[in-house]
Amino acid sequence: IGIYLSDHKGKKFASTISYLTDLLQGMPSIVIGIIAYAWVVKPLGGYSALAGSVALAIMMLPMIVRSTEETMNMLPVAYKEAGLSLGSSYTNVVFKILLPSGFGGIFTGILLAISRVMGETAPLMLTALGASVVNWKVMEPTSAIPLLIWDFYNDPNLVDLIWSTSLLLLIVIFLLNWIAKIVARKWKV
Repeated sequence: IGIYLSDHKGKKFASTISYLTDLLQGMPSIVIGIIAYAWVVKPLGGYSALAGSVALAIMMLPMIVRSTEETMNMLPVAYKEAGLSLGSSYTNVVFKILLPSGFGGIFTGILLAISRVMGETAPLMLTALGASVVNWKVMEPTSAIPLLIWDFYNDPNLVDLIWSTSLLLLIVIFLLNWIAKIVARKWKV
């Protein structure tokens, strides 16, 4: 989607997609959880890790689209023109020249999107429901760090676990952001 938006700036359909991407970016996580509940949980007949994944993927999509679009806009136009002038198809130019050239920016956007949704609780409460143990079955309720923090909050005897789990979440998000910074520096994004 980001590649399409970069190549078709100013066209009506691209402007509509861009507007919808911005709208999705600003949508509260609870609303995305409700949408995922209606689209995935109800048709599947129950809470599941799959439904939670869909909700988080919807939340990640706008950030990945924007980072891909910005990365493609930063690449020299000569890359695309050179590939096309050599007789390559547009698809070949995208997959063999543009995506490898913009890998750092796209990968950085993906890592930042993952770190953004790692702390989300509302969509997971409505889709994955949570479980007392980690469940590896995709079609059953499962737990996540934000859901564990919420569970621990309801029990006054588990205050120490709230702090340690929050610290774990903070460290993981910090590491993802640090890796994103290294990737961005390595690929000069």
